[in-house]
Amino acid sequence: MSRKQDRALRQMRLLEVLETGGGGSGRHFIDLCRGLTARGHAVHAIYSPLRAEARFVEELQALGLAGLHAVAMTRAPGPSDIGAWRAIRAVMHSAGPFDVVHAHSSKAGALTRLRLPGRHIPRVYTPHAFYTMDPGLGTLGRRVYGSIEKLLARTLTDRIICVSADEYAHARALGMPRKKLSIVVNGVETPPANSRTAVRQALGIPMEALLFGFVGRLCHQKAPERLVAAFAQVAERVPHAHLLMIGSGDMEADVRRQVEASGQKARIHLTTGFTGVEAMAAIDVLTMPSRYEAMSYVMLEGAAAGRPLILTDVGGVSTVLKDGENGILLKNADDPRPLADAMLRLSDPGHLARHTAAALTRARSPEYRLDRMVSETEAIYRGLIA
Repeated sequence: MSRKQDRALRQMRLLEVLETGGGGSGRHFIDLCRGLTARGHAVHAIYSPLRAEARFVEELQALGLAGLHAVAMTRAPGPSDIGAWRAIRAVMHSAGPFDVVHAHSSKAGALTRLRLPGRHIPRVYTPHAFYTMDPGLGTLGRRVYGSIEKLLARTLTDRIICVSADEYAHARALGMPRKKLSIVVNGVETPPANSRTAVRQALGIPMEALLFGFVGRLCHQKAPERLVAAFAQVAERVPHAHLLMIGSGDMEADVRRQVEASGQKARIHLTTGFTGVEAMAAIDVLTMPSRYEAMSYVMLEGAAAGRPLILTDVGGVSTVLKDGENGILLKNADDPRPLADAMLRLSDPGHLARHTAAALTRARSPEYRLDRMVSETEAIYRGLIA
């Protein structure tokens, strides 16, 4: 066997690091750890218990990883970052050596890439949407955070994996070198098609209801308040319309107050009892009004399930949505009226049937496959240790 073949086949020792512990980045993290473990690699994972969702921790524990390590990492920068950085280094020393260290999202990305001189271990970083992609960040914030990302990319990173062409273009606009960048589009398993009745019955949603669905963190990025405001307008004209919102987050209390004030509490269902994958078959139209994304897992799951989509024009949307064919593309704005108008258009049975048929056709695309994502990531690792 040649040396090249040996490198292509040998087991790798990998360390995956994440702070957020939920949402799309959590889904990506678990899918990647599971896929790499299934291919025979020794995968260790570091997660932060501070913001980790219970379901995320349970899934992570069930993977049978070579090692699972809890390190308290806060979302915002602060003095505790010093302790977190030391704890990550301690795991790397005690559980290593590793062939590759792969950090996910901004906090883990910064803590994992900052390092002292010594043996070089390739550092890989997946931002899952650069913070500078937030249109509300402002010029100063974009300049500060952009400079930090550029510095880390140029000096302390071996490869940055962007999850969409839009995120790649943003990285280039920040001044990150092309040779440090790769694109690996997120992949998903096709959601089950037989859960419609069970989910609707569990949540008290009539089978004949037209169900708009939202899946994601209740946070500024995902803009759930836009959707509640738009649905309140739709509900007045479409008596059989309901809204399912799956998720939790720092805006949950505000969203619940908005639901109460809308007068549509009986038709707006907030829950964490199901994942998006589990509930996708119960949804008629996936409606995601995000302010910014890199490549939303939820929209990929909706596309893979053949659901019509209503999406704001943010990163990665062109991968799954053809405006006017399998859904409706909206300008990224806080005014809920265009969103309400789009929802009303798909409330028409004829429009809904045509968009659903097109969505089911596009659902066969191999771009959404999970094994492709794992294979392409694995290939990047091997290229770095060759």
